[in-house]
Amino acid sequence: MARRSPTLTLVVLLFAVYLVEVVVDFVGPGPAAFALAPPVAARPWTVVTSVYAHGGPGHLVANVVGLVVLGVFLERNTSPARFHAFFLGSGAVAGLAQIWVSDLVGPPVGVLGASGAVFALLGYLLAGNRVADSVFGGVSIPPRVQLLGFAVVAGGVTLATSGPGVALVSHFTGLLIGLLAGRAHLLRP
Repeated sequence: MARRSPTLTLVVLLFAVYLVEVVVDFVGPGPAAFALAPPVAARPWTVVTSVYAHGGPGHLVANVVGLVVLGVFLERNTSPARFHAFFLGSGAVAGLAQIWVSDLVGPPVGVLGASGAVFALLGYLLAGNRVADSVFGGVSIPPRVQLLGFAVVAGGVTLATSGPGVALVSHFTGLLIGLLAGRAHLLRP
């Protein structure tokens, strides 16, 4: 029996959730029903729903393109369960980081979308491949220096992809999670 593609499964799920969002928007509360916003304890389900929900068709398509481009490479070297858990876990942590930091520096905002998880896939792909293993495997770099290097890379990529309304903290957090997970090869069975 052929193994189902977790990337394709996620694409279908993202579109299905978006259709539910459109219906919910038609009858009432709209995307806010799915958004992760402080206080998290008031609507804890949004830790999950916010990863799969999107603010509009352009937002959805951008995340789906990133997911497909990165996911097809990563899913070959892991199990579907690990892939889904990594996607959801990294997206949830990235979303939580976004709302916690934004709550500290300004008015509370909600966050929607899979970009934190997509950036985690990018980080994993960058740090968990054979070339990275060859480079990092041949050089003894203290863990703190590696973490600092990853934070600098994540910061640079985050700034390069910044724009109005972009969840920069979520992107940074997702990429950093992916870089660290890639070095640790967390997706390997």
